[in-house]
Amino acid sequence: MIVKDAAKQKTVFFVRKEHVVAILRDAVYGAAVGDALGVPFEFKARGTFSCTDMVGYGTHHQPAGTFSDDTSMMLATCDSLRVNGGEVDTHDMRERFVRWMDEGAYAVDGIVFDRGITVSRALRRGHGLKGERDNGNGSLMRIVPLAFVDAGRGKIREVSSITHAHKTSTESCVVFVEVARRLASGVPVADTLADAGFDEYEFSSEKPRDLVRSGGYVLDTLDAAFWCLARTKSYSECVLSAVNLGGDTDTTACVAGALAGIVYGYDAIPTTWIETLRGKDLIESCLF
Repeated sequence: MIVKDAAKQKTVFFVRKEHVVAILRDAVYGAAVGDALGVPFEFKARGTFSCTDMVGYGTHHQPAGTFSDDTSMMLATCDSLRVNGGEVDTHDMRERFVRWMDEGAYAVDGIVFDRGITVSRALRRGHGLKGERDNGNGSLMRIVPLAFVDAGRGKIREVSSITHAHKTSTESCVVFVEVARRLASGVPVADTLADAGFDEYEFSSEKPRDLVRSGGYVLDTLDAAFWCLARTKSYSECVLSAVNLGGDTDTTACVAGALAGIVYGYDAIPTTWIETLRGKDLIESCLF
């Protein structure tokens, strides 16, 4: 469905309700599998490893198929939307994030083995952080479920601001959700990404790999995910490309994987990766 944002005269894409269940599932599994692929390699420098399959242990010493805080917080977001009938309730979301952090809710085996500094500080303080140095990718990694509800830009910014309230973070989330919606509406990848950006950021698929940054800065993650999607032709190629950029491997592959899941669908994810993925019952319980 296509509507107009009267305030900015910009086209806004929303996914048709009859397609939401299937495409949300594509996106969530796409993100979770990408995340699990990247977990063993997090913080490793580009060129020091090669990810070709889903393996375990490594950086966080977790069994193969274990997803991280990225997917856990995405599931908390998804579950909040499910319980609230698709409405955004930031108080409810914040409570679910706190339950994840303190109790292991939404985590495989209830174990939280990784969490961002800004996320932890913001949840402890009860409000999002607005400093220039608070622009990690901790809100971007969890935001994709908002592409499948009737949440405008203001609501997307509010959800980011639960933890990441600086404009760079909130606008990155807006751009990502709008890209996800356009892809879910059937707009080709090249056409979608040609319009992706805002005042501080403009995407280019022509950037050489050596100039693609893959650390924890939100704009780097957004750019790397878009680059991987633009430069590859399958789900597996996209997420492996994301992991092999090094650095924040799980989050880059989680964000790229959500988009690749939308583009290529659940059935394009290698069966062995789905079989190895842990926490599938938890994922299914949070979908709407």
